[in-house]
Amino acid sequence: MDPSCLNHILTPAEERQFAARGYIVFDQMLPPAMVAALTAVSDRIDAEERQKRGVGPRDRLTIRDMIWRDGLFLELVDWPRALPKIWGALGWNIQIYHTVLAYSPPGDGPVAFQGWHQDSDRVNHEIESSPRPRISVKIAHFLTDCTEEGRANFWVVPGSHLMDTYEIPDDGALPEGAEPVMVPQGGAVLFDRRIWHTASSNATDVPRKAIFYGYSYRWLRPRDDQTVEHLYERSDPIRRQLLGYSPNGGFGYSSPREEDAPLRAFLREHLGATVAT
Repeated sequence: MDPSCLNHILTPAEERQFAARGYIVFDQMLPPAMVAALTAVSDRIDAEERQKRGVGPRDRLTIRDMIWRDGLFLELVDWPRALPKIWGALGWNIQIYHTVLAYSPPGDGPVAFQGWHQDSDRVNHEIESSPRPRISVKIAHFLTDCTEEGRANFWVVPGSHLMDTYEIPDDGALPEGAEPVMVPQGGAVLFDRRIWHTASSNATDVPRKAIFYGYSYRWLRPRDDQTVEHLYERSDPIRRQLLGYSPNGGFGYSSPREEDAPLRAFLREHLGATVAT
C-alpha cells in the first residue's frame, strides 16, 4: 500500500464530528475521471441487471456483491482517500462485508421514505450492550450530485447512533431531528451502522447513483455472498485482508496473526506501535 494514503487519515476534528453525529461527508473522494469511469461501468451493470430481473427503468434497483464485476470496484476496496477514514473509525482488524450499487431513477411524485432503521438486523437484538456496538461502518460514493433535497437523499438523525431506540412517526412524517445528507458528485459519506437512517425516493428529474461499501471487523460474517476469492492472487496483502482472506483460517479472524491482518503492521511501521494495538 502506498504510504501517501496517510495524508488522508481522520483529523481530530473529523473524529469528534463522527463520534458526535454518527456520520461525516467528504466533498472530494473520487476524481472526475474515476467518477466518469465508474459511472460508465455502473450504468452497464444496472442495465444488464434490470433486463435480467425484469425491473423497469423508473424503478429503484440495488445490486449486491459488486467487487468482482469490474476492476474499478476492486480499486475502491482500498481507495487511498477512503481507507484511512475506515481504519480511523474501526481500527486495523477489518474487512469488507457488504457492497451495493444503488440506482434511484427520476420519480413521478413527492419524496417518500423507505423505512427508518439501524443496520445489521439481528445484531441489534442479540448483542447485550447499550448503546449497541459500532461493529461496522459504510462509505457511500456518489456518482451523481446529491446536494439538493429530493434527489433520493440518504436521511439520518444525527447523534442517534448512541440510541438503541428512536421514535419514528407512524404517519410517514419525519422523526425529530432528521436531515438529508447532501453529497456532491465525487464525494462520499461515512456513517456508523447504528445511526437511524432511511433511503428516500427521487422526486427530481436527476438520477441518483451511489456505491456503498460496508466494512466490519473480520470476525463478522459477510452480509453478502462475496465473490472475491479469485481476486486474491492479483491483490497485495492488505487488499487481500480487506477481501476477507485469512491464511490461518477461522482462527485468524478472531485471533489474527501478523499475516492475517497486515494492515496492523503497516500502521505500526508508519504511525507507531501505540496506534495499532
